[in-house]
Amino acid sequence: MIVGYHLIFSAYGFWLPNDPRGSWSEFVGAWDLFRAGGTATRHKVIERRSYAADLHDREKRLATKAELLRPPVRFSGLQPRAVGRGFAAYVQKSGLRVWACAIMPDHVHLVVERLKLRMEQLSIQLKKAATLKLVEVGIHPFQQLKPHDGPPPKCFAVGEWKGYLDPDDVARCVKYVEQNPVKDGLPSQVGLWPFVTDVEF
Repeated sequence: MIVGYHLIFSAYGFWLPNDPRGSWSEFVGAWDLFRAGGTATRHKVIERRSYAADLHDREKRLATKAELLRPPVRFSGLQPRAVGRGFAAYVQKSGLRVWACAIMPDHVHLVVERLKLRMEQLSIQLKKAATLKLVEVGIHPFQQLKPHDGPPPKCFAVGEWKGYLDPDDVARCVKYVEQNPVKDGLPSQVGLWPFVTDVEF
């Protein structure tokens, strides 16, 4: 029985659709990225592990990233807090239950309770809430590119990855998300986000 989800979405430029380690994508929409890195590298089988440390052609990956229209986003300073405040506003409005959250410099991990909303829709809503807060406080990564009468370029990539969790998976996944910053040499975020609640199902 599915009781929750592990949701991951990326900042702009973090994991490209043709990353040599594989991706979640079936299509490369930007000609310059396609020319530099080739076709999408979608995994045929999704494994319950991270692909980040897999051996790959690092030079090719970096050369492809150099073809992005804008520099890859890395949240720093007050930006992760603003992203978290955006999430908190959405959680309060929607009643979403979040069991774990890690806002990394270039991607986000969330463990959430199962809900009627599709994960693709939830991902869009969370990105929107975070973006609105970043713009509101004037620290959006592309704030200087914001037109007078419109939003700045998107700081989150299109799409997301979702893992389905049965009751036996939840504790393991919560621990994985809580340890994610620590294994990258960053401070723990346990207790940092007030919208994270204890697991109940």
